[in-house]
Amino acid sequence: MDNFTMSGFLLMGFSDTPELKIFYASLFLVLYLLALGGNMLIITTTSLDDSLQSPMYFFLKHLSLLDLCYISVTVPRFIYNSFMHSGNISLWQCIVQCFALMTCSSAELSMLTLMSYDRYVAICLPLRYDVIMDFRTCVHGVFGVWVSGVISGVMHAATTFSIHFCGPRVIHQFFCDIPQILKLACSSEFMSEIDIILFTALLAFLCFLFIGFSYVQIFSSVLRMPSAEGRAKAFFTCLPHLAVVILFLSTGAFEYFKPQSESPTALDMFLTIMYTVVPPALNPMIYSLRNKAITLALRKVFQRRREALTSIHSLLGEKFNK
Repeated sequence: MDNFTMSGFLLMGFSDTPELKIFYASLFLVLYLLALGGNMLIITTTSLDDSLQSPMYFFLKHLSLLDLCYISVTVPRFIYNSFMHSGNISLWQCIVQCFALMTCSSAELSMLTLMSYDRYVAICLPLRYDVIMDFRTCVHGVFGVWVSGVISGVMHAATTFSIHFCGPRVIHQFFCDIPQILKLACSSEFMSEIDIILFTALLAFLCFLFIGFSYVQIFSSVLRMPSAEGRAKAFFTCLPHLAVVILFLSTGAFEYFKPQSESPTALDMFLTIMYTVVPPALNPMIYSLRNKAITLALRKVFQRRREALTSIHSLLGEKFNK
Protein backbone atom coordinates (compact mmCIF):
# COMPACT_ATOMS: atom_id res chain seq x y z
CA MET A 1 0.00 0.00 0.00
CA ASP A 2 2.92 2.36 0.53
CA ASN A 3 3.49 3.05 -3.13
CA PHE A 4 -0.20 3.64 -3.86
CA THR A 5 -1.13 7.02 -5.32
CA MET A 6 -4.63 8.47 -5.61
CA SER A 7 -4.02 9.31 -9.29
CA GLY A 8 -4.41 5.63 -10.17
CA PHE A 9 -5.38 2.26 -8.74
CA LEU A 10 -3.79 -0.56 -6.81
CA LEU A 11 -4.17 -4.04 -8.30
CA MET A 12 -4.14 -6.54 -5.45
CA GLY A 13 -3.57 -9.64 -7.59
CA PHE A 14 -3.78 -13.07 -6.00
CA SER A 15 -1.64 -12.77 -2.89
CA ASP A 16 0.40 -10.36 -0.76
CA THR A 17 3.05 -13.01 -0.10
CA PRO A 18 6.16 -12.37 -2.26
CA GLU A 19 6.79 -16.08 -2.81
CA LEU A 20 3.24 -16.68 -4.01
CA LYS A 21 3.43 -13.62 -6.24
CA ILE A 22 6.47 -15.10 -7.99
CA PHE A 23 4.76 -18.49 -8.26
CA TYR A 24 1.62 -17.04 -9.88
CA ALA A 25 3.69 -14.83 -12.16
CA SER A 26 5.72 -17.85 -13.30
CA LEU A 27 2.53 -19.83 -13.95
CA PHE A 28 1.07 -16.97 -15.98
CA LEU A 29 4.35 -16.61 -17.86
CA VAL A 30 4.12 -20.26 -18.96
CA LEU A 31 0.52 -19.77 -20.10
CA TYR A 32 1.46 -16.57 -21.92
CA LEU A 33 4.35 -18.24 -23.74
CA LEU A 34 2.03 -21.11 -24.72
CA ALA A 35 -0.51 -18.62 -26.09
CA LEU A 36 2.20 -16.61 -27.86
CA GLY A 37 3.84 -19.62 -29.46
CA GLY A 38 0.65 -21.46 -30.42
CA ASN A 39 -1.15 -18.47 -31.88
CA MET A 40 1.92 -17.24 -33.75
CA LEU A 41 2.27 -20.71 -35.29
CA ILE A 42 -1.35 -20.60 -36.47
CA ILE A 43 -0.99 -17.09 -37.91
CA THR A 44 2.29 -17.94 -39.68
CA THR A 45 1.11 -21.28 -41.04
CA THR A 46 -2.26 -20.07 -42.34
CA SER A 47 -0.54 -17.09 -43.96
CA LEU A 48 2.25 -19.05 -45.71
CA ASP A 49 0.59 -22.29 -46.77
CA ASP A 50 -1.44 -22.10 -50.00
CA SER A 51 -3.63 -25.06 -48.96
CA LEU A 52 -4.94 -23.10 -45.95
CA GLN A 53 -6.53 -20.20 -47.79
CA SER A 54 -10.18 -21.22 -47.28
CA PRO A 55 -12.55 -19.04 -45.19
CA MET A 56 -12.28 -21.41 -42.19
CA TYR A 57 -8.52 -20.88 -41.91
CA PHE A 58 -8.88 -17.17 -42.70
CA PHE A 59 -11.13 -16.86 -39.64
CA LEU A 60 -8.83 -19.08 -37.56
CA LYS A 61 -5.94 -16.74 -38.35
CA HIS A 62 -7.88 -13.73 -37.14
CA LEU A 63 -9.11 -15.62 -34.06
CA SER A 64 -5.46 -16.32 -33.20
CA LEU A 65 -4.62 -12.64 -33.69
CA LEU A 66 -7.49 -11.73 -31.37
CA ASP A 67 -6.32 -14.26 -28.80
CA LEU A 68 -2.83 -12.75 -28.86
CA CYS A 69 -4.23 -9.26 -28.27
CA TYR A 70 -6.68 -10.52 -25.64
CA ILE A 71 -4.13 -12.26 -23.40
CA SER A 72 -1.54 -9.48 -23.93
CA VAL A 73 -3.90 -6.89 -22.44
CA THR A 74 -3.71 -8.29 -18.89
CA VAL A 75 -1.07 -11.00 -18.41
CA PRO A 76 2.22 -9.14 -19.21
CA ARG A 77 1.25 -6.31 -16.85
CA PHE A 78 0.45 -8.80 -14.08
CA ILE A 79 3.76 -10.64 -14.60
CA TYR A 80 5.69 -7.35 -14.49
CA ASN A 81 3.87 -6.14 -11.35
CA SER A 82 4.45 -9.48 -9.60
CA PHE A 83 8.19 -9.56 -10.27
CA MET A 84 8.50 -5.87 -9.35
CA HIS A 85 6.37 -6.42 -6.20
CA SER A 86 4.15 -3.51 -7.19
CA GLY A 87 0.47 -3.31 -8.08
CA ASN A 88 0.25 0.35 -9.07
CA ILE A 89 -1.47 1.26 -12.32
CA SER A 90 -2.19 4.81 -13.44
CA LEU A 91 -5.68 6.01 -14.31
CA TRP A 92 -4.92 6.23 -18.03
CA GLN A 93 -3.28 2.81 -18.08
CA CYS A 94 -6.38 1.41 -16.40
CA ILE A 95 -8.65 3.11 -18.94
CA VAL A 96 -6.61 1.73 -21.85
CA GLN A 97 -6.58 -1.74 -20.31
CA CYS A 98 -10.34 -1.67 -19.77
CA PHE A 99 -10.94 -0.44 -23.33
CA ALA A 100 -8.61 -3.04 -24.88
CA LEU A 101 -10.04 -5.89 -22.79
CA MET A 102 -13.66 -5.12 -23.70
CA THR A 103 -12.68 -4.58 -27.36
CA CYS A 104 -10.97 -7.97 -27.56
CA SER A 105 -13.60 -9.90 -25.59
CA SER A 106 -16.47 -8.46 -27.67
CA ALA A 107 -14.56 -9.04 -30.92
CA GLU A 108 -13.77 -12.61 -29.81
CA LEU A 109 -17.46 -13.38 -29.32
CA SER A 110 -18.30 -11.84 -32.69
CA MET A 111 -15.53 -13.88 -34.34
CA LEU A 112 -16.79 -17.12 -32.78
CA THR A 113 -20.29 -16.28 -34.04
CA LEU A 114 -18.94 -15.62 -37.54
CA MET A 115 -17.04 -18.91 -37.47
CA SER A 116 -20.18 -20.82 -36.47
CA TYR A 117 -21.94 -19.32 -39.50
CA ASP A 118 -19.03 -20.42 -41.69
CA ARG A 119 -19.34 -24.00 -40.38
CA TYR A 120 -23.12 -23.88 -40.87
CA VAL A 121 -22.77 -22.88 -44.53
CA ALA A 122 -19.96 -25.41 -45.13
CA ILE A 123 -21.93 -28.37 -43.74
CA CYS A 124 -25.57 -27.47 -44.42
CA LEU A 125 -25.17 -25.59 -47.73
CA PRO A 126 -22.00 -27.10 -49.26
CA LEU A 127 -23.00 -26.45 -52.89
CA ARG A 128 -23.43 -22.72 -52.22
CA TYR A 129 -20.44 -22.37 -49.88
CA ASP A 130 -18.06 -20.77 -52.40
CA VAL A 131 -20.72 -18.27 -53.44
CA ILE A 132 -21.84 -17.29 -49.93
CA MET A 133 -18.43 -17.27 -48.24
CA ASP A 134 -16.40 -15.52 -50.92
CA PHE A 135 -13.30 -13.44 -50.12
CA ARG A 136 -15.19 -10.16 -49.99
CA THR A 137 -17.73 -11.54 -47.50
CA CYS A 138 -14.94 -12.88 -45.28
CA VAL A 139 -13.09 -9.56 -45.25
CA HIS A 140 -16.28 -7.62 -44.49
CA GLY A 141 -17.09 -10.08 -41.71
CA VAL A 142 -13.70 -9.68 -40.02
CA PHE A 143 -13.89 -5.91 -40.41
CA GLY A 144 -17.31 -5.95 -38.72
CA VAL A 145 -15.88 -8.06 -35.89
CA TRP A 146 -13.18 -5.47 -35.12
CA VAL A 147 -15.55 -2.51 -35.49
CA SER A 148 -18.09 -4.07 -33.10
CA GLY A 149 -15.29 -4.74 -30.62
CA VAL A 150 -14.00 -1.15 -30.73
CA ILE A 151 -17.51 0.27 -30.28
CA SER A 152 -18.06 -1.98 -27.26
CA GLY A 153 -14.68 -1.00 -25.79
CA VAL A 154 -15.36 2.72 -26.18
CA MET A 155 -18.83 2.45 -24.59
CA HIS A 156 -17.60 0.48 -21.58
CA ALA A 157 -14.49 2.58 -20.97
CA ALA A 158 -16.37 5.88 -21.35
CA THR A 159 -19.21 4.97 -18.98
CA THR A 160 -17.02 3.19 -16.41
CA PHE A 161 -14.56 6.05 -15.99
CA SER A 162 -17.16 8.83 -16.08
CA ILE A 163 -18.14 7.92 -12.49
CA HIS A 164 -16.57 9.35 -9.34
CA PHE A 165 -14.65 7.05 -7.01
CA CYS A 166 -14.84 7.09 -3.22
CA GLY A 167 -12.42 5.67 -0.71
CA PRO A 168 -9.19 3.82 -1.48
CA ARG A 169 -8.94 2.88 -5.15
CA VAL A 170 -8.05 -0.75 -4.51
CA ILE A 171 -9.03 -3.30 -7.18
CA HIS A 172 -9.19 -6.86 -5.88
CA GLN A 173 -8.13 -8.38 -9.17
CA PHE A 174 -4.98 -8.75 -11.27
CA PHE A 175 -6.22 -6.28 -13.91
CA CYS A 176 -8.70 -3.40 -14.23
CA ASP A 177 -11.86 -5.48 -14.07
CA ILE A 178 -15.09 -3.52 -14.61
CA PRO A 179 -17.17 -5.25 -11.87
CA GLN A 180 -14.41 -4.52 -9.35
CA ILE A 181 -14.08 -0.90 -10.53
CA LEU A 182 -17.83 -0.33 -10.19
CA LYS A 183 -17.59 -1.32 -6.52
CA LEU A 184 -15.51 1.85 -6.00
CA ALA A 185 -18.29 4.18 -7.26
CA CYS A 186 -19.49 6.81 -4.79
CA SER A 187 -23.23 6.25 -5.26
CA SER A 188 -25.54 5.05 -8.03
CA GLU A 189 -23.44 6.71 -10.74
CA PHE A 190 -22.51 3.26 -12.03
CA MET A 191 -26.06 2.63 -13.31
CA SER A 192 -25.11 3.90 -16.78
CA GLU A 193 -22.38 1.25 -16.98
CA ILE A 194 -24.85 -1.37 -15.71
CA ASP A 195 -27.11 -0.42 -18.62
CA ILE A 196 -24.20 -0.91 -21.04
CA ILE A 197 -23.38 -4.28 -19.46
CA LEU A 198 -27.02 -5.39 -19.81
CA PHE A 199 -27.07 -4.25 -23.45
CA THR A 200 -23.82 -6.12 -24.11
CA ALA A 201 -25.25 -9.17 -22.33
CA LEU A 202 -28.30 -9.04 -24.60
CA LEU A 203 -26.08 -8.96 -27.69
CA ALA A 204 -23.99 -11.82 -26.27
CA PHE A 205 -27.17 -13.82 -25.66
CA LEU A 206 -28.31 -13.20 -29.24
CA CYS A 207 -24.89 -14.38 -30.47
CA PHE A 208 -25.25 -17.48 -28.31
CA LEU A 209 -28.73 -18.15 -29.73
CA PHE A 210 -27.37 -17.75 -33.26
CA ILE A 211 -24.49 -20.10 -32.51
CA GLY A 212 -26.88 -22.58 -30.88
CA PHE A 213 -29.23 -22.46 -33.89
CA SER A 214 -26.28 -22.95 -36.26
CA TYR A 215 -25.11 -26.02 -34.39
CA VAL A 216 -28.58 -27.54 -34.16
CA GLN A 217 -28.73 -27.31 -37.97
CA ILE A 218 -25.14 -28.60 -38.27
CA PHE A 219 -25.70 -31.63 -36.05
CA SER A 220 -28.99 -32.42 -37.81
CA SER A 221 -27.16 -32.44 -41.15
CA VAL A 222 -24.23 -34.42 -39.75
CA LEU A 223 -26.46 -37.15 -38.33
CA ARG A 224 -28.03 -37.60 -41.78
CA MET A 225 -24.63 -38.23 -43.39
CA PRO A 226 -24.35 -41.81 -44.71
CA SER A 227 -20.61 -41.99 -44.06
CA ALA A 228 -19.43 -42.65 -40.51
CA GLU A 229 -16.07 -41.13 -41.41
CA GLY A 230 -17.80 -37.95 -42.65
CA ARG A 231 -19.81 -37.70 -39.43
CA ALA A 232 -16.70 -38.16 -37.31
CA LYS A 233 -14.80 -35.50 -39.29
CA ALA A 234 -17.65 -32.98 -38.96
CA PHE A 235 -17.98 -33.56 -35.21
CA PHE A 236 -14.19 -33.37 -34.82
CA THR A 237 -14.23 -29.94 -36.49
CA CYS A 238 -17.28 -28.47 -34.76
CA LEU A 239 -17.23 -29.76 -31.17
CA PRO A 240 -14.01 -27.93 -30.14
CA HIS A 241 -15.53 -24.67 -31.46
CA LEU A 242 -18.67 -25.27 -29.40
CA ALA A 243 -16.59 -26.07 -26.30
CA VAL A 244 -14.65 -22.78 -26.67
CA VAL A 245 -17.90 -20.81 -27.00
CA ILE A 246 -19.50 -22.42 -23.94
CA LEU A 247 -16.38 -21.93 -21.79
CA PHE A 248 -15.92 -18.31 -22.84
CA LEU A 249 -19.58 -17.26 -22.44
CA SER A 250 -20.47 -19.22 -19.30
CA THR A 251 -17.50 -18.11 -17.19
CA GLY A 252 -17.70 -14.48 -18.36
CA ALA A 253 -21.45 -14.25 -17.78
CA PHE A 254 -21.24 -15.86 -14.34
CA GLU A 255 -18.45 -13.52 -13.27
CA TYR A 256 -20.29 -10.37 -14.43
CA PHE A 257 -23.77 -11.23 -13.15
CA LYS A 258 -23.21 -13.10 -9.92
CA PRO A 259 -23.59 -11.05 -6.69
CA GLN A 260 -20.34 -9.24 -5.96
CA SER A 261 -18.85 -9.92 -2.52
CA GLU A 262 -16.96 -7.34 -0.50
CA SER A 263 -13.77 -9.39 -0.61
CA PRO A 264 -12.80 -11.52 -3.60
CA THR A 265 -13.10 -15.28 -3.34
CA ALA A 266 -11.10 -18.07 -4.96
CA LEU A 267 -14.09 -18.59 -7.25
CA ASP A 268 -13.87 -14.97 -8.47
CA MET A 269 -10.21 -15.41 -9.41
CA PHE A 270 -10.83 -18.80 -11.01
CA LEU A 271 -13.68 -17.52 -13.18
CA THR A 272 -11.66 -14.50 -14.26
CA ILE A 273 -8.75 -16.69 -15.32
CA MET A 274 -11.12 -19.04 -17.17
CA TYR A 275 -12.44 -16.31 -19.48
CA THR A 276 -9.39 -14.04 -19.81
CA VAL A 277 -6.34 -16.35 -19.79
CA VAL A 278 -7.33 -19.95 -20.50
CA PRO A 279 -9.15 -19.55 -23.88
CA PRO A 280 -6.30 -17.66 -25.63
CA ALA A 281 -3.75 -20.12 -24.24
CA LEU A 282 -5.64 -23.30 -25.10
CA ASN A 283 -7.42 -22.29 -28.31
CA PRO A 284 -4.45 -23.17 -30.55
CA MET A 285 -4.24 -26.68 -29.04
CA ILE A 286 -7.90 -27.63 -28.80
CA TYR A 287 -9.12 -25.74 -31.82
CA SER A 288 -6.37 -25.53 -34.41
CA LEU A 289 -3.27 -27.65 -33.78
CA ARG A 290 -5.40 -30.83 -33.63
CA ASN A 291 -6.54 -30.10 -37.18
CA LYS A 292 -4.82 -32.49 -39.61
CA ALA A 293 -4.51 -29.89 -42.38
CA ILE A 294 -2.79 -27.42 -40.05
CA THR A 295 -0.53 -30.14 -38.63
CA LEU A 296 0.53 -31.10 -42.16
CA ALA A 297 1.10 -27.45 -43.07
CA LEU A 298 3.23 -26.97 -39.94
CA ARG A 299 5.39 -29.91 -40.97
CA LYS A 300 5.87 -28.32 -44.38
CA VAL A 301 6.86 -24.99 -42.79
CA PHE A 302 9.43 -26.64 -40.51
CA GLN A 303 10.69 -28.81 -43.38
CA ARG A 304 11.24 -25.72 -45.55
CA ARG A 305 12.98 -24.02 -42.64
CA ARG A 306 15.31 -27.00 -42.15
CA GLU A 307 16.08 -27.10 -45.86
CA ALA A 308 16.83 -23.36 -45.86
CA LEU A 309 19.14 -23.70 -42.83
CA THR A 310 20.88 -26.67 -44.46
CA SER A 311 21.44 -24.66 -47.63
CA ILE A 312 22.86 -21.73 -45.66
CA HIS A 313 25.22 -24.03 -43.74
CA SER A 314 26.36 -25.64 -46.99
CA LEU A 315 27.05 -22.26 -48.61
CA LEU A 316 28.93 -21.07 -45.53
CA GLY A 317 30.92 -24.30 -45.46
CA GLU A 318 31.89 -23.93 -49.09
CA LYS A 319 32.89 -20.32 -48.55
CA PHE A 320 35.14 -21.13 -45.59
CA ASN A 321 36.69 -24.11 -47.39
CA LYS A 322 37.74 -21.83 -50.22
